[in-house]
Amino acid sequence: MSFKAVDRQRLFVGGSWAEPDGGYYAVVDPASEETVGWAPEASRDQVHAACAAAREAFGPWSGTSPEERAAVLGRAADIIRGHLMPYAELAQAETGATTGTARGMQVGVGAARFRRYARVEPAEWAIPPQINEAGPMGKAGVMGALAVRQPVGVVTCITSYNNPWANPAGKIAPALAVGNTVVVKPAPQDPLSVYRMAEALEAAGAPPGVVNVVSGRSVEVGEAAVSSPDVDMVSFTGSTAVGQRIAEVCGRDMKRQLMELGGKGAAVVLDDADLGSAVAGIGTTFSFYSGQICTAPTRVLAQRGVYDRLVEQLAAYAGRLKVGDPRERDTVVGPLISAAHRDRVEAYVELGRKEGAVVVAGGERPSLDTGFYVAPTLLADCTNDMRVAREEIFGPVVVVIPFDDEDEGVALANDSDYGLIDYVWSGDVARAFRVARRLRAGGVGVNTVGRNMEAPFGGFKKSGVGRDVGSYALHAYSEVQAIVWPG
Repeated sequence: MSFKAVDRQRLFVGGSWAEPDGGYYAVVDPASEETVGWAPEASRDQVHAACAAAREAFGPWSGTSPEERAAVLGRAADIIRGHLMPYAELAQAETGATTGTARGMQVGVGAARFRRYARVEPAEWAIPPQINEAGPMGKAGVMGALAVRQPVGVVTCITSYNNPWANPAGKIAPALAVGNTVVVKPAPQDPLSVYRMAEALEAAGAPPGVVNVVSGRSVEVGEAAVSSPDVDMVSFTGSTAVGQRIAEVCGRDMKRQLMELGGKGAAVVLDDADLGSAVAGIGTTFSFYSGQICTAPTRVLAQRGVYDRLVEQLAAYAGRLKVGDPRERDTVVGPLISAAHRDRVEAYVELGRKEGAVVVAGGERPSLDTGFYVAPTLLADCTNDMRVAREEIFGPVVVVIPFDDEDEGVALANDSDYGLIDYVWSGDVARAFRVARRLRAGGVGVNTVGRNMEAPFGGFKKSGVGRDVGSYALHAYSEVQAIVWPG
């Protein structure tokens, strides 16, 4: 391990670094199985104290100018960029990400998101005047109106383990830009990076209580951060099952929600597709976060004219990927986050066999001395009613399902509880767009798995509620107030 392990991380509450009431627990490197550091276990009272501190800080922070808030975010971006290497080493140790992913997609994207929301955008916009008919309030007249963005208040941000930099930054930065204060509850597997983010914000001039971080393995830590009467909104990234429980609590108190939940992305490969492009895109499921990402194209729907060739090429692609120590330059597939999650993914592969799927690549545990690894696995001859085709596996496992015509491909893609990101590959762009418009998903990639970071991000069905990213995040973390006057 090339960096100094974190001895005992303290909580960040109300601008102070506090000893945790619940002691500490080990954060484990999923590649080496060594201890990365010791994370704090907050008590329910400490979580409530963090929420109260955020409530007290809300009035002054929301009253600062947008330019002042933006300056804090800009300085935080610079601080994160200035510490890119040690921050990336920590993120890699916590998550098992490859070096390129830790530097670029984790810390790099985290810094970029703070920089993006350091750009001040208009908080109000004019609505065209309207001539009203005479009504009970008086005679007819011209009415002017202005729509104004107002901060929601205190936002609890509950973040995912697959990216402890980009995911929290994508919540914290727009929330602060609009004038909210935040309580961050990071994933228990890799919370140490989020505390480094809090340090950067503190050094950048965020006033006490504007940002608070509380962690823990106990369910009651997250429950307290959601149910606190000081909290006005919950922004959650994680599984649909947990999101549903959070939504129930929020519903009782009419709290705002932003939910980015599970996915089972369909990749519709039509018979005129460039198979090289499709294989490279679908193959990211094996390598990017080792498949631990909700946007992955894990459910491949291949038209019969290309089905056999696609399966053959995907199997060959998976077999060429080096699985191993993420610190080695040629490693493409790193470990999963924990032994328990590795066992869960392996259980799904075995379930696929029992359901009748054919394992054409992977399916066995790599012969490595340490680490929670699963080989890139391809399951062919699947049907859409198999559990491996319907449930989110969250690992380097891809299932392939054949279909006959375009209508059947669309029907299979839409036959899912999820609807986050789907994909279409076709040599005919007009055809690809026609199919994309028929898919019930919050986003569709046409001949690509890339994302436009200003485009709205979120899901249909059980993949979530609301949209964020770019300007959409500024709306997600704000209420819209209408101010009306006689023209």
